[in-house]
Amino acid sequence: MSSKKLFLGAAIVVLAVLLMPLAAQKAPNAGYSKHEKAAYLDQNLVNFVRPGVKVKIASAAIAKDGTITARVNITDPKGLPLDRDGITTPGTVSMSLIAAYIPAGQKQYLSYTTNTAKASQPGNTNPSQIQAANDSGGIWTKNADGDYTYTFKTKAPTTFDATVTHAIGISARRDLSEFLTQEEWAQVSNDVYNFVPDGSVVKVTRSIVPTAVCNNCHDPMIGHGGSRTTVELCILCHTPQTINPDTKLSQDMPVLIHKIHMGKNLPSVKAGTPYRIWHRGKWSDFSEVGFPSGVNELKTCEVCHQKAPQAGVYATAPSRAACGSCHDNVNFATGENHVNLPQVSDNQCANCHRPSGETEFDASIKGGHTVATRSQQLPGVMFEITGVDNAKPGQKPSVTFTVRDKTGTSVDIAKMDFLNLVMTGSTLDYNGYVSEDVRKAPVVGGQFVYTFNAALPAAAKGSYAVGIEGFKNVTINPGTVKSVVVRDVGFNKVFYFPVDGAKVVARRQIVTQALCATCHDKLLLHGGIRQSVEYCVVCHNPTVTDAGVRKTGDIPESINFKTLIHKIHTGSNLTTDFTVIGHGGSVNNYNGVGYVGDRRSCERCHLPGTYDLPLPDGLINQTTPRDYLTTQGPATAACLSCHTTKATAAHAATMTSPTLGEACDACHGPNSGSSVVKAHAR
Repeated sequence: MSSKKLFLGAAIVVLAVLLMPLAAQKAPNAGYSKHEKAAYLDQNLVNFVRPGVKVKIASAAIAKDGTITARVNITDPKGLPLDRDGITTPGTVSMSLIAAYIPAGQKQYLSYTTNTAKASQPGNTNPSQIQAANDSGGIWTKNADGDYTYTFKTKAPTTFDATVTHAIGISARRDLSEFLTQEEWAQVSNDVYNFVPDGSVVKVTRSIVPTAVCNNCHDPMIGHGGSRTTVELCILCHTPQTINPDTKLSQDMPVLIHKIHMGKNLPSVKAGTPYRIWHRGKWSDFSEVGFPSGVNELKTCEVCHQKAPQAGVYATAPSRAACGSCHDNVNFATGENHVNLPQVSDNQCANCHRPSGETEFDASIKGGHTVATRSQQLPGVMFEITGVDNAKPGQKPSVTFTVRDKTGTSVDIAKMDFLNLVMTGSTLDYNGYVSEDVRKAPVVGGQFVYTFNAALPAAAKGSYAVGIEGFKNVTINPGTVKSVVVRDVGFNKVFYFPVDGAKVVARRQIVTQALCATCHDKLLLHGGIRQSVEYCVVCHNPTVTDAGVRKTGDIPESINFKTLIHKIHTGSNLTTDFTVIGHGGSVNNYNGVGYVGDRRSCERCHLPGTYDLPLPDGLINQTTPRDYLTTQGPATAACLSCHTTKATAAHAATMTSPTLGEACDACHGPNSGSSVVKAHAR
């Protein structure tokens, strides 16, 4: 071969490699978002398979002899009817149904369809239990493509009440494993149909916590391997009649969910009895579950009980089952831990436990669930930073600020228990910080003015930031048995100022307070004094580690915000240890954290596009002494905080030039075949 042909061939190969990312990244397939794997499949395959399934119960009936029937429609996401046998359309569709009703005068479903569950744990001799379950052995009749009638094998008693609300629930799963690989829940659909057999209008339903609220955290909520994705279906099976035979514990929805979310804070767990369920041959142990907002936020019932017709039922209709699921050291039969009063039924619960009472911390639902840090008795601490002067390179900035209570009255900061200003810069990428006690700041013109002891670096340029944090200890309910000292904490404020005469530029925004609040409700960190995400990054920046609080000789850990948050939320999926030493020498190991969402869903936390590559120019490298790479570029640091294997570290090192920096966006940029969005598609 001539040298000319050899050169031409090599040039073509190079050109093909350069253009390959552009060719690989096409517009998402119609009907699928950029966050779905189906968006990037071959167009011909998608046109043929049309991944996904939608199930809808069109009607239901119960004959006088108790025969239960339901008419069911199954389609793909575009509305094309599907063949449940997978002959005329790709993939079989398996469906399971349950039939239940709400007895007259009651509020929860009871299932007609049941089975007998035997204890399956080796050596367990507990008696069998009758449980709500799917129907088994019914008959499917095809009416037309995608249109079927299911006749239940289970019959309702001939004495069934035709005047009360009945429900048919269904879970449909489409098997497309022959064509593509995808999570089971992505090919699952649930539906519930409420009706009254005599044809009258449905007046009684059960809707206390909707699926959408659960998915604020769970993204999506999946149960039983992915086949159950809606609360509306779950409550047809998790009824008061359902008892686990191995543990004899109730699987009723309010009991189960309260206990799971209470987890490690259950009185029984604290006393040494784990909360676990034997199911399908193994233990599901919830004894280490920590509610993302902390135990105090468990008292804020509205975190879950919202956006539903009966969301307020927890306050208007308290019950032994619901209340006793969290307060499981109460013995209602004997009155133990219930002011020595036995409670033989739920009839009188609301007499003492009214929705709200006259005072906080009383026996009312609202009072009994008062969170001390949200007490209306607290005077309040309200911060405002109004200006920064003397802020040129090498100078010591003077910060003007106010501290007021919620009535607008100025607070005597000399009597506060803690009040600091924290300064860092530049806003392009924070690098270290200084924190100083400002409680002796003088009053000038009705505001406090504090001049830092630390000077700005001589080479400072761009914009810097100053933040404020502090609290005052306040006694609420003084002189009573409910007297308690509470930190009255101010919400952090951050103020940006220029140091070189240029226009002020705020730090880039990656996440928002609102996004964190979807799970955490209210951030209360470091004893409650750090509540603002915008403020967290002031200290948790690329060059900061926990070295200052570790024992001499210990290798420090990075506490940069991106590493800290990614690794905490990766938790039990980490392949390396992540232990941070806190103030006072506290040991904080996050390897056991279980994240209830899906970490591939970047926009659960990130603002759109803020996680795309390349990152802005000028970001600094991160100090990571305990990782495989002890210094990491800004993109590498983000990726390796979730992908913690040695192989990914080696890949990142290979793709980083000592002189030119990271080449991550060559393959993972927005127009590449392995873009961040595509790599995280679900």
